[in-house]
Amino acid sequence: MWYNNKSVIRTHSKNGSKLAYAIINSVSGWKRIRPTSTDGVTNIFMILSTARANGRKVDVYIKDNYIEQATLR
Repeated sequence: MWYNNKSVIRTHSKNGSKLAYAIINSVSGWKRIRPTSTDGVTNIFMILSTARANGRKVDVYIKDNYIEQATLR
């Protein structure tokens, strides 16, 4: 399901491959970025972190409790 025009409340990553998380405004709880590929996790994490750091909004696609896609607005 797409969640459009949302703020990123928090981002978090761990020192292991493909372990990155975010809290999106009005979406319940921490959501893990789907660990399909290392580059994919890094790219989505950078979009979410950029939005958080600069007060920008994002559109995120969440499926099965994982963030699968993100677009910076």
